[in-house]
Amino acid sequence: MLLRDSEVARQVRVYLLDMEYLARTQPVDNSVHTNTVSLDDRIDQRITHILGKTVVPMFNALIETSGEHRKELIALRAGVQRIERRLHQHHTRLQRLEGVRDDRPTVGVMAAMDAMNGRRFEHHIAKLLRRDGCTNVVVQGGRGDRGVDIIGLTTAGRRLVVQCKRFAPYLNITSPEVQKFVGAAKVLHNADVALYVATCPFTPEALSIAAETGITVVHRGLLEQWSAGEPLEVLE
Repeated sequence: MLLRDSEVARQVRVYLLDMEYLARTQPVDNSVHTNTVSLDDRIDQRITHILGKTVVPMFNALIETSGEHRKELIALRAGVQRIERRLHQHHTRLQRLEGVRDDRPTVGVMAAMDAMNGRRFEHHIAKLLRRDGCTNVVVQGGRGDRGVDIIGLTTAGRRLVVQCKRFAPYLNITSPEVQKFVGAAKVLHNADVALYVATCPFTPEALSIAAETGITVVHRGLLEQWSAGEPLEVLE
């Protein structure tokens, strides 16, 4: 409103309209490139170019040549610079929120496990055990496994047994299933460390029995963290 009827305002409007026309009429490169900059980065670079490299210098030139509207132009320039800073701050926050963090699970970890069959899931758990320093890890699920799917040694050399259940996330591991594993782990295998790993939750009764008998429960939430890189303390 301050510059609505002035010659300076007319020049600013003409200049910005020309810039918009050029942006719309320039050919767009739709070819696929490897290692291309992300869309967000390209948008940010475009904003930086228009505001920081074009609009602000234009105001600088107008301020130098205009006496009557100098204060209004300085105020407009300050407003543009504030917008530029806010856009950069917004972009930085988006990068921080969307980026991969060490303190949260990687996107798609559980979806990948939900798509596995039982045997692949057992081998995935064996891979996690080896990653965390366990040795002599053997997948032996199937007939003759004596009630456990994986055996091995922890980093401290303790005898380790693991039961793996790849169930749908809306199901639960019940107390009879945990009781059965207790017998296999403690009696048949004389295990020092026993893990019951499942892609679903455990019922309260199952959790209670596991706690009373020394079984380490790795439920869906803990399994997601473990798969994403968080080690299990019991394996140390």
